[in-house]
Amino acid sequence: MNQNLKDILFLDIETVGCVDHYSRLSERLKSQWARKANFFKREEGQTDEDLFHEKAGIYAEFGKVIVIAVGKYSENEKGEFSLRTKFFADHDEKKLLTDFKGMLEKLDPSTKLCAHNGKEFDFPYMSRRMLVNGISLPSLLDFAGRRPWEIPHLDTMELWKFGDYKHYTSLDLLAAIFNIPSSKGSMDGSMVNEVYYRDKELNKIAKYCVEDVVAIAQLYLKMKGLELIAEKNIIRA
Repeated sequence: MNQNLKDILFLDIETVGCVDHYSRLSERLKSQWARKANFFKREEGQTDEDLFHEKAGIYAEFGKVIVIAVGKYSENEKGEFSLRTKFFADHDEKKLLTDFKGMLEKLDPSTKLCAHNGKEFDFPYMSRRMLVNGISLPSLLDFAGRRPWEIPHLDTMELWKFGDYKHYTSLDLLAAIFNIPSSKGSMDGSMVNEVYYRDKELNKIAKYCVEDVVAIAQLYLKMKGLELIAEKNIIRA
C-alpha cells in the first residue's frame, strides 16, 4: 500500500451545545451568547434561547465534543485494500478528548489528519476544547502561529475548492456526485443536538459519525483517481 495513504488518519467530530438547555448557562455566558446572537439572521420572534439550541454546538466557546470517529487505510489478511474505523464517544468531554489525544500520541509523527472542512471546523474545534478542558495539545494538533498553508493536514473540502476560496461544498453533495454511500440516511448534523439531549442516543450519533469518516476516506480516494474500497473491506467500529 502506498505510504502516503498509510499515513492519513481520517476523522469527523460531532458536537452539541455545552448544556442541555439555555437556562442552565451561567449569566456571564448568557450575556456573551446574546452578543454572538446579534450577528445571526433571525426569523420573526426567534429568541436568543431559540438560537442557542439551534446553533451553540457549532461554536467551541458554547459547545462540546461528544464523538470523534477515525479511520485508517490498511490491508486485510488477503492483502486487499481496506478501511478500519473506530470511535470515541463519551458524555465526559475531558475523558473523550484525553482518550483521543492518547491515540494521536501513539501515531507516527508523519501522520496527516484529514477531515471534510477540517481546517475550518474539526481541527480548531478539538484544539479549543482541549485547552478549555486543561489538556495540552498533542503535536499533531499544535500548530498555533502557523500560516494555513504551513499546516500539513488534509481537507477534502479544500481539495475540491481548487483554490476557489468562496466555494463551500458539503460532504453529502460530493458523496452524491461520486456515487459514494451517504451517512445521511437516518439523521443529519442538524439533528445531533436533539438526538443527544432529548433522545439520549449517543451510540446512534457515534454510528452516524463513523459513516461520515467512511465517506471522507472514500471521497479522498476518488480525488486521487483511485477506486473505492469494497464495502466488504470496510471494518466499522
